[in-house]
Amino acid sequence: MTADVRPMKTMAETALAEAYASAKARLPGNRVVAEQREAAFLRFDREGLPHRRIEEWKYTDLRALLREAKPLAVPPGAGSIARANTAGRWLGNTNARRLVFVDGSFVAELSDLSPEPGLSVRSMASALAEGDLAVVARVGRIVPNDDIAVTLNTAFMGDGAVIRVADRTTLARPLHLVFAYGAERASAVFSRSLIEIGAKAQATILESHEGPDGIDYQVNGAVDIALGDDATLDLLKVGAEGRSCLHVGTAMVAIGARARLRAFLFTTGGSVVRNQLFVRYDGADADVDISGASLINGRQHLDTTLVVDHAMGGGRSRELFKTVLDGEAQGVFQGKIIVRPHAQKTDGRMMSRALLLSPDAEAVNKPELEIFADDVQCGHGATAGALDQELLFYLRARGIPEAEAQALLVQAFVGEAVELVRQEDIKEALMAAAVNWLAARA
Repeated sequence: MTADVRPMKTMAETALAEAYASAKARLPGNRVVAEQREAAFLRFDREGLPHRRIEEWKYTDLRALLREAKPLAVPPGAGSIARANTAGRWLGNTNARRLVFVDGSFVAELSDLSPEPGLSVRSMASALAEGDLAVVARVGRIVPNDDIAVTLNTAFMGDGAVIRVADRTTLARPLHLVFAYGAERASAVFSRSLIEIGAKAQATILESHEGPDGIDYQVNGAVDIALGDDATLDLLKVGAEGRSCLHVGTAMVAIGARARLRAFLFTTGGSVVRNQLFVRYDGADADVDISGASLINGRQHLDTTLVVDHAMGGGRSRELFKTVLDGEAQGVFQGKIIVRPHAQKTDGRMMSRALLLSPDAEAVNKPELEIFADDVQCGHGATAGALDQELLFYLRARGIPEAEAQALLVQAFVGEAVELVRQEDIKEALMAAAVNWLAARA
């Protein structure tokens, strides 16, 4: 006889259960959405927060890290909205169309809703509340996965963006999704967005997250993305959360035939951050470039988890991630390339590099290949080390002070990844952020 042994619920898990019970009746959505929420929460209630015994969460034990669950965020007041007015503007790209979310709620007065042919933008909360069948049928179903953080997001999902770009449309301006935390007390935000890029359409979407230091707010965000055949999407995410924030963000992307995805992740903020990206090839001959650069220090923890699923043949994928760690920071990179049996002619390569500026910093690299086809070219690599002493000596021998010489080498290290960003003003803003991070370190 075997007993069903279940771990005791943590305070955070108990608080989440109580929050769901009290909030589910007023969360947006029709009966179908309510059933989807209920199924998701029941699974979470059964399995609990992810922990180190779950292989994908081995290095980011959320059950231990999330000691308490904050109350659900409420609609922002005038003070929160005012504080969020300048959020994301340091990234430049003043020509971008801003869609602003404060404390998880869409704020129309801070957003640019002017019409553009071939572009449709609306609030996720309003789409769910109105029972928009086109939205309800797609949320959580573009790239289904059983990740427990996504499951929890589905149970509590509130507001976010619903963006549709029509076939053969090239957006005149980038879209900037600004997620700002403006409340003076800690709460939990569960945002959910849906992005659909039509066949032969082209778009650039920037997603930025920021908030104040000293407030231990919590963010669980997710976005479902579908690229049609021959579509092109530049997707950038910048994380500048407050130093006490816990942030889990997930992007689930399905790519059509001959489509092109260029994704870039940049992180400097947050106390505990996990960025997840699940990419699935739904059509042949698709092309994907995913890169990222991060600079963390103190006791920050950053986990980048990436799964590229070559479910169709002829696909190409390239991944390059650079992480700079100082103090007692810990960086985790988990990258997996999957090649399905019928995905012949796949070309996939992945590289992760970590630069340790302190003997107490720690880098964990876990690259994986799962290959079930025989006519493929795949490879992965990972490195971790300190600054090159020979290069440092070379710079100092030419009269450059040690701190400045170190900063130059770090900028060069990060710059290899940042250079992959095609938008010049965003590229310059990210390098300026790296310079500011180095200046604060000195």
